[in-house]
Amino acid sequence: MIDLKQDKFESLAKKVKTKFKNLKLIEQGFIHRSYLNEVKNVPESNERLEFLGDSILSFLVSSYLYKSYPQISEGELTNLRSSIVKTTTLAQVAKELKLGEYLLLSRGEEESGGRGNPSILADTFEAFLGALYLDLNLAAVNKILSSFLFPLLPKILAEKTYKDAKSIFQEHVQDETKISPIYKVLSAKGPDHAKEFTVGVYVGVKLCGTGVGKSKQEGEMRAAQAALEKWNKK
Repeated sequence: MIDLKQDKFESLAKKVKTKFKNLKLIEQGFIHRSYLNEVKNVPESNERLEFLGDSILSFLVSSYLYKSYPQISEGELTNLRSSIVKTTTLAQVAKELKLGEYLLLSRGEEESGGRGNPSILADTFEAFLGALYLDLNLAAVNKILSSFLFPLLPKILAEKTYKDAKSIFQEHVQDETKISPIYKVLSAKGPDHAKEFTVGVYVGVKLCGTGVGKSKQEGEMRAAQAALEKWNKK
């Protein structure tokens, strides 16, 4: 039997400024899979709701970004969406809503700090969105995102944390020199199934950074990160 009290849901409903219709459905969003190992008569965990919530979240975030930032390219929109729906960001919102307080966990998961685990919190947030969609509608989910998630975007944009190292380094270089950095493979060692690439990034003829990766792309990213670290110390 689920032991989550109704008054706790009333508190959560107040936080998100809505009224739940089906409390059993909302409860379902907070049942971690570990809880099923210790409690009988619980039909399923929140994993299916998490699956649904993940898709709804991606759709609503994509729609918001498309409408709100017409000047941003498709590639940057993708990076921005990835930044806003990543585990750390969703866990931040889950903590603000104190979703960890409503979680149903096994004793082991509880003792290991599962209630504050960023991955569990992010998954729970998605499951909660899935449950809210089924209980109410898409507008109710969008309302929560508009209140707690979308307001994080201006800071992400200002700090450019959504961009990868290559993009940021290229912007710095182009702003100062009006040319684009060039990446060259300096060496490739190891057997075909486990090659290791050393890549250098150049501005003109100057080598600005090197990086090693299991692919050329990974080597380029690490070279750009090394170059950025030097650039920021100038």
